[in-house]
Amino acid sequence: MTSHENTLARTASEHDRSTSNTRFKPLLGRALSVTGYSVSSIVLLVYVLVVTYPLFWTVINSLKSTQEIYTSSWSLPSEWMFSNYVDAWNGGVSSYFLNSFIVSASSVGLTVYISALCAYGLIRYKGPAGNALLLFLIGGLLVSPEVSLVPLYELMQVTRFHDSYLALIVPYVAYRLPITILLVRAYFLTIPSELDEAAYIDGYSSWKIFHKIYLPLSKTILITAGVLTAYYTWNEFLFAIIFIDSDSLKTIPSGLMAFRDALQTNWGVLLAGLVISAIPLIVAFIFLQKSFIRGMISGSVKG
Repeated sequence: MTSHENTLARTASEHDRSTSNTRFKPLLGRALSVTGYSVSSIVLLVYVLVVTYPLFWTVINSLKSTQEIYTSSWSLPSEWMFSNYVDAWNGGVSSYFLNSFIVSASSVGLTVYISALCAYGLIRYKGPAGNALLLFLIGGLLVSPEVSLVPLYELMQVTRFHDSYLALIVPYVAYRLPITILLVRAYFLTIPSELDEAAYIDGYSSWKIFHKIYLPLSKTILITAGVLTAYYTWNEFLFAIIFIDSDSLKTIPSGLMAFRDALQTNWGVLLAGLVISAIPLIVAFIFLQKSFIRGMISGSVKG
């Protein structure tokens, strides 16, 4: 075989190998893609089951009698006792629900508005004082409610806030401000500064710019901050049992403790009360989930 023929043979062999590799790579990529998709689907399915099953178990057992819960808590009810929800509502959940709504709505409104004001001030008036305040806010994230429980209790006694709505609203707002200010500030930094300059040319004051430009453009992050604050205030338990003594002012987490008795507890009614208390947050998240997710993502890479 001549040298020319050898060259042609090597060229043909290399071409066949390259063609085989070219065909193999898409097949390998598709196989890896299918495998990754399958693994991700299985992991997500397991996560969904872990999250939803306790809620399903609570709902099913809230429709049983206490005796049936003890004997067959893992089966469907033999008799669907919707009366448990009526008994729970009439037994005090209605007033606890109203108290939780008043405290949560007030805390959310104050936290979101004050946080937006502080965030606007931090991005507009920069300097050593602003940086020091920002560090102070970050330090506020490290303060645990349990650590300040005793001085807070004494403060509530001195200010006569104890056993009132303010005994819960004031601490809730104070503890949610640091994280909420940082979230809103990160979003405000994404708003072009040219809007401020154009608004000043039109005669807008800083106060008007904040209300007419920044707040309308920041609905997603404000909704996100509101949902996070509502979740915290609606489920908070420690302050609710220490700062509130009157049964008429108790919120749902502390009020449901009255459904338990040292000798006998109607677990069906208690679980019905738990389901009622979870409904508002579930409904709110279902309707606000798009804005909540956009708010968590937006502004997260700047600030």
